[in-house]
Amino acid sequence: MHNHFNGLKTAALFGVMFAVLLGIGALIGAGTGSSMFIWLFALIGIATTAYGYWNSDKIAIKSMRAYPVTEQEQPEMYRIVRDLSAKANQPMPRLYVSPTPAPNAFATGRNPENAAVCCTEGILRLMTERELRGVLGHELMHVYNRDILTSSVAAAVAGVITSAAQIMLFFGGGRERGGNPLAMIATALLAPLAAMLIQMAITRTREFDADEDGSKLTDDPLALASALRKLETGTQRAPLPEDQRLVNTSHLMIANPFKGGNLKKLFSTHPPMDERVARLENMAGRPLGR
Repeated sequence: MHNHFNGLKTAALFGVMFAVLLGIGALIGAGTGSSMFIWLFALIGIATTAYGYWNSDKIAIKSMRAYPVTEQEQPEMYRIVRDLSAKANQPMPRLYVSPTPAPNAFATGRNPENAAVCCTEGILRLMTERELRGVLGHELMHVYNRDILTSSVAAAVAGVITSAAQIMLFFGGGRERGGNPLAMIATALLAPLAAMLIQMAITRTREFDADEDGSKLTDDPLALASALRKLETGTQRAPLPEDQRLVNTSHLMIANPFKGGNLKKLFSTHPPMDERVARLENMAGRPLGR
């Protein structure tokens, strides 16, 4: 079991999210006399989830304009990923590089057999080999932990909740059936916010998991801690533009790629770097740099 019970936290967060969805379904059924709409949007959510899940690697690679690289072009990256994949007894993923100075990395793919790992040119210039190994260990664990499926399901359920809440507003609270219009409108407004916050909490929990499991894979938590410190500074100096395609895939990246103030950090899909570094230092039994 993970030291921070991240798997249990993820399951609990999903439970809360599904409870919100079922509650909205019950209110729609009470207000309209039919649960058809909630089932309709559930089916739409499943369809969009399936598409995103099966094409997650293509979507993310395209959004970052990444290109495949050979071992001759990126020998260090190949050496690290090959070693870690063999250590985890998993197949070698496809490797890509994104032509952007913003330092970042991500892994995607529905399973280890269909995985891709991408580094930006910025992170390859910024990291030492030891730090890059820590980053790539983190990214590989996202694939091995099936986090693409987890994030896809969370996004789909959040989307269904938002759509169902819009239906509640459209029907005006079901006044003709004696429902409480104020309660339904309040639920319709608050439910999407709750879904978004739960989705972010799930993503943050999976980041902690990848930090922990990746550090166990590399046997070097302080290397990842050092890399995260560099990324915290590097992403602020060279942020990605907030293009919608990049926003849609930003949760896959090891660090929040956008420049933002305190409010944006509050609603970020990534945990605070200080907390991530502190956990890694705790794993190592000593602070970074000592």
